[in-house]
Amino acid sequence: MTNVANRGPWEQRWNPLRREWVVLAAHRQDRPWSGEVVEHPDERLPEYVPDCYLCPGNRRVSGAVNPPYADIFVFDNDHPSLAPDAPGELEAPPGIYRNHPARGICRVICYSPKHNLSPAQLGRRDVEKLVDVWRGQYRELGARPEIECVLIFENRGEVVGVSNPHPHGQIYATNFIFKTLETELRSCHEHRANCGRFLFQDILEAERQDGRRILFENQSAIVFVPYFARYPYETLVAPKAPRSSLLELSDGEAADLAEALRWIWIRYDNLWRMPFPYVMPLHQAPTDGGDYPWFQFHIEFLPPLRKPNLLKYLAGAEIGGGNYMLDAAPEATASELRALPGVHYRQSAAQE
Repeated sequence: MTNVANRGPWEQRWNPLRREWVVLAAHRQDRPWSGEVVEHPDERLPEYVPDCYLCPGNRRVSGAVNPPYADIFVFDNDHPSLAPDAPGELEAPPGIYRNHPARGICRVICYSPKHNLSPAQLGRRDVEKLVDVWRGQYRELGARPEIECVLIFENRGEVVGVSNPHPHGQIYATNFIFKTLETELRSCHEHRANCGRFLFQDILEAERQDGRRILFENQSAIVFVPYFARYPYETLVAPKAPRSSLLELSDGEAADLAEALRWIWIRYDNLWRMPFPYVMPLHQAPTDGGDYPWFQFHIEFLPPLRKPNLLKYLAGAEIGGGNYMLDAAPEATASELRALPGVHYRQSAAQE
């Protein structure tokens, strides 16, 4: 007799953007666990912290002093992973190995002067301003002849390596195209060449036909848990029309995108009534002078937790084998996220 706890489905789902199979093993979400857990104390932080290098008026490790900013603040990272003046001539490695200078510009974007603010607590207009800043940074950095890619992203939470809770994101403007974006570009280009259609538009159409994983829609933006999710609470945010970057959005589309972002930010925090950790990259067309009308800009949310205190560990199958094992069905997590309230839990607590 088959043990009910060991029943599947054991299903592979194809990710057409990344060209990889994801193994759905949703029954593993409730497996016994005696390993490490992640604690999330409900710590109430002050609006200003004297030794925070991101708060207004404070001195950073470089010696630079932050201005008394009252809105969004952007500055060059004091510990950049890349530099515009990286050595141009490198000693050639032996044999088949190759190297190349890694040049670029790294910046930090402070979303707010308030140290204790969650992105989910930003007002509608504040998120619209953030999208405008993203557009401006992509335009400015991408216009530089040496910059081929502008990756805007946010790492949130200690479990993804962030020690400072001040709401902020980063920008890496590089002389190369990041590997994941390179794969997505190739997938979108070949799909267009083979089928005459836009790959991301076909993904949206498939999601609409199913309907179970769509979380939110307004006139021009959509939020959904993808059929091929790799993380239990992974979501994609995108314009509905084919737009290759933020620069192609009309003002109305940018405002709709901001509304969609705010929608998912609030639900994430409300899911377990805690600051929700994630990695959030913006995938946009390269700025290398090429034309990418068949690529669609989108924002990914990649949350590392599968339960309030449990990490989605990347281990033997993921790191060693190269295939993600998904612990929760995308249809189930989509239903869970849709059912959450639209008012941030800290605002709700303050009103009670």
